[in-house]
Amino acid sequence: MDPRYEKLAANVVSHSTNLQPGEKAMVHAFDVPHEMTLALVRAIRGQGAIPYVQLQHARLDREWILGGQDEQFEAALSWEMDRMKAMDAYIALRGSDNVFETSDLPQESLKKANRILKPVLDWRVKKTKWCVLRWPTPSMAQQARMSTEAFEKFYFDSCCMDYGRMAEGMTALETRMKDADQVHITGPGTDLRFSMKEIDAVACGGTHNIPDGEVFSCPVRDSVEGTVTFTADTLYQGTAFSNVMLRFEGGKIVEATADAHEGKLNDILNSDEGARYVGEFAIAFNPLITEPMLDILFDEKIAGSFHFTPGQAYEEADNGNRSQVHWDMVCIQRPEYGGGEISFDGEVIRKDGLFLPDDLQKLNPDYLMAETS
Repeated sequence: MDPRYEKLAANVVSHSTNLQPGEKAMVHAFDVPHEMTLALVRAIRGQGAIPYVQLQHARLDREWILGGQDEQFEAALSWEMDRMKAMDAYIALRGSDNVFETSDLPQESLKKANRILKPVLDWRVKKTKWCVLRWPTPSMAQQARMSTEAFEKFYFDSCCMDYGRMAEGMTALETRMKDADQVHITGPGTDLRFSMKEIDAVACGGTHNIPDGEVFSCPVRDSVEGTVTFTADTLYQGTAFSNVMLRFEGGKIVEATADAHEGKLNDILNSDEGARYVGEFAIAFNPLITEPMLDILFDEKIAGSFHFTPGQAYEEADNGNRSQVHWDMVCIQRPEYGGGEISFDGEVIRKDGLFLPDDLQKLNPDYLMAETS
């Protein structure tokens, strides 16, 4: 077995989910090599925990959703919920031979499946120790414009990096975000203002997502005003969107444009009332992830970026917004992407992708990439 599989599995069960003896852990494997699933099963047993396995395939998912009826999804909800309630931890590895596998599914079918099965997702997020990872497939290497071998190295390097080195800087940023009221973000096509007053913030250093490297909070629901233009392409429900622009009034997206598929963009934002309000604001700083690749678990961690998320808010940093949609859209603010600034209560926190205050400089690439003694 590739020793990188064993190292990653060990990190997931010890650091990310912190499994304890006797806990039940579900391994949910989407189109990944059986060897990696085996590595996770063995690592779970090594912690004294109890492994369970669910295998899933994108092509079968597409066919199952296509033309699916309410009773089909409701029956799945019943047994999926029972299974999830029995678990203490949930570990998902998600590979993909074709990231556009669901691009031709009717929107109504996707919305129906997501709406009916959403309680399972909510239970998993709120009630289990969970961690979600991608898997390095040739399809992902193509998205990243890399060879398969180079992408695999990039994947394991970024997933197995020393996340402990982020801790001090993340804690400082988390504190600043908890204390902040007024946020102002500027950049090409972006002049955005909102409040985070009395909303919590959460530092993410390799626990729920791998790769990781962000601190997230949430705007006060009705406070968002202005315009944001996203410099990274975004993939949602099997469709890629470029140059997405959102304009807000009173917290609501009142205008949404893109270079293509603008109709589908607005269809998604019309999924329910909450889809046109924002459920997350996060600042990212993983120094190994620098370019977008149409995979949100990587793109939302890009060094020098932030993401702004139409849809569902997380319980840990909650503005009360509820939706079947949670669409992380990424804006990179490094100079080669046009630069930009983020200010908290009039103080510039980050300029052109680099943190300025002394207590945040340990989140800059020079520190995170420096060799430890």
